[in-house]
Parts: sequence; C-alpha cells; structure tokens
Amino acid sequence: MNSKNPRMSRHTLPRLAGIALLTSWQLLGADPTWITGVTEPIKDVTLAFPIVGVVGARPLEEGATVRKDQVVIELDKQLEELDLERKRLARELAASELERLKSLAQRNAISVSKEEIEKKRSEFEITKVDHELAAAVLKRRQLLSPIDGQVAQFYKDVGEKCEDQQPVVRIVDTRRCHLVANLEPRLAQSLRLNQKVSVEVLVGESPVTVEATLIYLSPVADAASGLLRIKALFENPEGRIRPGVAGRIRID
Repeated sequence: MNSKNPRMSRHTLPRLAGIALLTSWQLLGADPTWITGVTEPIKDVTLAFPIVGVVGARPLEEGATVRKDQVVIELDKQLEELDLERKRLARELAASELERLKSLAQRNAISVSKEEIEKKRSEFEITKVDHELAAAVLKRRQLLSPIDGQVAQFYKDVGEKCEDQQPVVRIVDTRRCHLVANLEPRLAQSLRLNQKVSVEVLVGESPVTVEATLIYLSPVADAASGLLRIKALFENPEGRIRPGVAGRIRID
C-alpha cells in the first residue's frame, strides 16, 4: 500500500473487480447471475494529526485490538504537559485569591470594594480559560481511536516527524464487512435495499457462502464504466473472512 495515499488501492479495486477478479471465479464455475467484487470492512478509518510534530509513543502494535477513545499514537508532548501544569497552578492560585478576598469582604475584616472582587474574578476566569486551552493543545498531540477494532497499519514510527494531515495509522473493524461490486443497470432492476442475497467469498482456496443484506444501491451509474455500485453487508464475528479478498453476489 502506498503510504502517501493509503486508500487508493481500496477505492480502485471494486471498479476493477469485474475484470481483474473474474478469472478466479471462472475456475469455480461462475455463471452470469454472479457479480464479482471485493470485500471491505464496514469501518475503516485512517487517522492523521492536525499539527506537525515528532512521534513520541506508540503504545500498540500492528494487529492489536483497540477500543473506542483509546490512545493509539501520540506526538512528543513534554513541553505541552509542563505548560498545562503551570497553568493549572496559576488557576488554583487565582481561585484561592478570589475566595480569600470574598471571605474577607463577608467578615468585614478589611475594606474590600466590589471592583476589587470583580477584578479577581476576571483574573480567575482568564486563568481558567488558559488552562482549558493548554489542555486542548495537549489533547491535539494524541490520536484516539474513533471505533472499536484493530490496528491495521502504522505509517510512522517513534522518532519520525509527521506533517499535519499526514496519515499515521489505519484502524479497521472486520466484525462486519460488506462486499462491494459493480454491475450493469439492467441487473439491478430486481434489487432493492435490505434485500437478502447470497454472497460467496474466497477463504484460502475454497469459497465460503454467507447471507448478506443489500445496504447500498447507487442512484447513478458510473460515467466511465456505465456500471452501478452496490454493497452487501454480512457478519464476520470470528474474523474468518479477511477483507480485501475476492467475492461475488448472486443476482436472481
């Protein structure tokens, strides 16, 4: 996979499936009611940092299971952590001074004007915002998984510089997959959303048959090929089928 464009191969395969993968199915005795395609995980995300930095930690390995909101990779953040701590202390000091002044005013220990209290309150609010901004800056140096799944690939290692918006990790959830295929519009006339269909997928040298549901029927044909794009969703809880392999959908 090209690290500069990690999605390119996944996007182009379905369009070429009718040509490049047909030979495999001919060996299995494919007939005109079967449409070839490619399997894909239903959730497949490639993450990037919104800022420039040097990768500081990679707590997971490729292939590891990851939970939603778990840290997957992070940039070096030592300076940002120090700044956050400094602003936390400044916030606590400002809060303490405000409470002390309010307490003195309530006990009439000293003459405290309303303006002095409001000034301290404003100073506290400023330190509060500064602390929140520092926390937000630190958070931008971590990438959290948006889904439950597995780490499919890292594009950067610890110590490597990464530019903003440059792909650094790909996460997939293969417990549910769909088969993406392209077919002639005439064959799609009998299809409807949520229709149950039979799907065969290559596992090793043998095909496995699974029940799938049509979840997408393109409303328009591709201008270049004249074909319609469809997606059939199927369950894959044990991960027996590895997305990216060839498959075919039976069209009755």
